Amino acid sequence: MNKPKILIVIDWFLPGTNSGGPVRSIINLIGHLENDFDFFIVTRNSDFGSRKPYPEVIPNQWTDFSASTEVYYISREQLNRRHLKQIFSNKMFDVVYINGMYSWYFSILPLILLKSFSKKVIVAPRGMLNPQAFSVKPMRKRLFLTIAKRFKLYQNIVFHATNNDEETYIKIILGSKSNVKIAPNLLRPQTDIQKRQKIKHTPTKFINLARISIEKGTLVMLEALENITEHMVLDIYGPIHDIKYWKLCKKVIEKLPKHICVTYKGPIQGSHVPYLLNNYDFFVLLSEGENFGHAIIEALSAGCPVLISKNTPWKDLKRKQIGWDIKTSEKEIITRAFENCMVMSENNYKQWSLKAREYADSVMTNSHIISQSKSLLLNHVNQ
Repeated sequence: MNKPKILIVIDWFLPGTNSGGPVRSIINLIGHLENDFDFFIVTRNSDFGSRKPYPEVIPNQWTDFSASTEVYYISREQLNRRHLKQIFSNKMFDVVYINGMYSWYFSILPLILLKSFSKKVIVAPRGMLNPQAFSVKPMRKRLFLTIAKRFKLYQNIVFHATNNDEETYIKIILGSKSNVKIAPNLLRPQTDIQKRQKIKHTPTKFINLARISIEKGTLVMLEALENITEHMVLDIYGPIHDIKYWKLCKKVIEKLPKHICVTYKGPIQGSHVPYLLNNYDFFVLLSEGENFGHAIIEALSAGCPVLISKNTPWKDLKRKQIGWDIKTSEKEIITRAFENCMVMSENNYKQWSLKAREYADSVMTNSHIISQSKSLLLNHVNQ
């Protein structure tokens, strides 16, 4: 029996990792559903923030990624309307799944070109319609959305929201009659190393895993350390997205007391993240908002309680004894949360670490979540 064929259009894909969550979302989707669907991915042949082609990839042809997945890496020279239309015309597929909202070549133009195909199109905004997403280039985004509504770009489109909040934001921006289906993001299975019992370090070790940019709250996190009196280590991993912003961050780092050791470690391959997290006690991400936050749930899975902002799906963490969710404007409360981490006893830390792992495991093994993603794709085949 032939499996339904899903065409996925996304700006960046493996071996690239700099774009973060969206790539991880697609990898996990494929990993969980490859027995039910065949996937065809159209993407760039370079990573986020780079024009350098992947050296191990042959561009402009279909390449086997796994038994159920093929990837078409488009070179920068061939990234145009004609080539995209040719790719879509020469591949058989049942459903189109478009990631994001604002990319001309991988969100907008594909939607325009695919209007002539009698296929169902699913658009995953990936949090790009959430309020915090408009902190960057707000005028440009709102202008595009106004034009898109005027020309009915999203007419007869199904939107994939990962939670109830995102569904609300989609309908606020694009209209209450928008066709929105909810299916939470799928998660990477736990590795054996994540299941090991953790022992709290002295001094306490924190990890921040995100691109360096204003929306990820790197500066907010660093400024909260200025009045810390305990010894601590903070390692920052991720690509530098905004060089001017990183210069501001470095100025804060240079002025921190000597007992606070902050080190920028650079980008990290996604496959290394579970092993990396095992070396740290707590995970920190004070972003302006996360539509999902793969790094957050993976940190919990590794037994790392988290210190995150209020603007994520993960709420009421202190009561659950798995972390803190805090308003990014409350600098003193953020500082106090850091201090609570550092003075936490070994026994209490073991309890929090265990509960963090158990919480993540309950999310990862939820069969209903997997069935929601399967239904999202399957229900639109041949409609």
